[in-house]
Amino acid sequence: MAISIKTGRGAYALRAASPPERTEHATTVTIALERADGIERVMLKCRIDDDLLALETARSADAIVARLAPWIEREFEQVRDAALKAIRTEHRLNEIIFDTSTRGPF
Repeated sequence: MAISIKTGRGAYALRAASPPERTEHATTVTIALERADGIERVMLKCRIDDDLLALETARSADAIVARLAPWIEREFEQVRDAALKAIRTEHRLNEIIFDTSTRGPF
């Protein structure tokens, strides 16, 4: 399921690019951000500590993306720039970590 957000660069669709990855204390989901006209696609990872997620949310990548969408829309330029920099210079996906000190939308 894709969720549409509006940014200064146009409309983007957010969707889970893979099922959630579970570790002992966190859930990681890979998110694809794709511009509506298809000219740009950016991917990133979000790791959320289990303390911030309800158990049923941790099992659903779509539920996690839905929680993240308003936050990504608000912080879009910083999220996009960090993701592009990580891909171009470090050849890896940027990972945003949400925990008790950096709660984000949780």
